[in-house]
Amino acid sequence: MKDSFLGAPIEVHHDRPPALEKRPGPPDGFTWEGRAYRVVEVLGEWHDYRQRGKTAAFYRKERGSYRAKAAKRRGSWGVGRDYYRVRTDTGEVFDLYYDRAPQGPGRRKGGWFLYRQILA
Repeated sequence: MKDSFLGAPIEVHHDRPPALEKRPGPPDGFTWEGRAYRVVEVLGEWHDYRQRGKTAAFYRKERGSYRAKAAKRRGSWGVGRDYYRVRTDTGEVFDLYYDRAPQGPGRRKGGWFLYRQILA
């Protein structure tokens, strides 16, 4: 099995609005380069809540604290990525991720990206 790295921003669609802005869950569909895809199956899910930059230095100092342990397990606001491997209605398999970092000044929400396409 091979993969093709894409790293492209996408627009996602949820049939019902996510209950939590911080953890929207896998989308029901997405649009990439003007083409709409419907997610028919979620094949996998994983999370990366590593701290980066200034927040990483702060949490290194707080290493043993409850706050630091919780942040590593659940993530802090605006930190981390939630990854989903999905199969679409076209039979294609993609890895998508939600980057929890705010996407621009004055914005609270993160953004969705098409990480890679898994090729058979």
